[in-house]
Amino acid sequence: MTRKGMYLLTGIAAGLFLFLNWAFADKMFTGTFWDSKAIAGSAIWTYVMLVVIVGLGVLKAQKLPEEAEPLDIPIQTGDGQVDDPRFWKLFIGNVYFSILWLPIRFFVGRDWLEAGEHKLRDDAWMKNGVALKGYWTNATTVPEGRASSPAGTYGWFDHFLRYMLNNEWYTWFAKVIAIGETLVGIGLIVGALVGIAAFFGTMMNFNFLLAGSASSNPVLFGLGVFLVLGWKVAGWIGLDSYLIPRLGTPWTRLTAYETSHGKGTGGSEAVQPLRS
Repeated sequence: MTRKGMYLLTGIAAGLFLFLNWAFADKMFTGTFWDSKAIAGSAIWTYVMLVVIVGLGVLKAQKLPEEAEPLDIPIQTGDGQVDDPRFWKLFIGNVYFSILWLPIRFFVGRDWLEAGEHKLRDDAWMKNGVALKGYWTNATTVPEGRASSPAGTYGWFDHFLRYMLNNEWYTWFAKVIAIGETLVGIGLIVGALVGIAAFFGTMMNFNFLLAGSASSNPVLFGLGVFLVLGWKVAGWIGLDSYLIPRLGTPWTRLTAYETSHGKGTGGSEAVQPLRS
């Protein structure tokens, strides 16, 4: 990767962030500059995040040489193995391309943080759960003239909502949702275990959709799936650059164990973590 290449990726990342906020969010640039009742939704953070994206990209670029060798992308071979396109391998597996994941993380993470942060300060979520009770009640109410509830299509999910409603699960489940949304948002923004945070985010999107709520859930679900696929490098400009090499993964630990016991093909060398 060259300095010029990183500048180009930074420009693309900034443009992507602007597009996401223009196409899939309302008043992220023109709304209330600072709202103490909805801190994460204040417009100031849009500008802060844009500056962070550009600043980190420029900082990364300045550390790179003017000229560099072409990126070496190994061809995946083997019995029955299908190779991936070069760009896709770079996008989900090269730490230099982590700058392109930053606007997606910021956009999705901020949305989750905004959704969870106001719930944490709302007694209807954190004390008695009546807000969630109302949501479940609305999702399971059958309108006149319809044979099924607006939760819609799947009877088993409607029965599941009714079961939770009748057993007053909303009294504690509301807290789980509020805290979960907040943690997903923080994890994505700071780049901590991005794949895990995005997975739980998509799980919540999936359940909201099953309950009949569209809103921003389709967009967040789609972007969340991308973040799950890019878990190796999506948080590399963030805490994952420290967490992933230290925590490792179950399969890298298994490979290192097999190698050290003479069961692998790599001799006595353990698997080395990816470095930028």
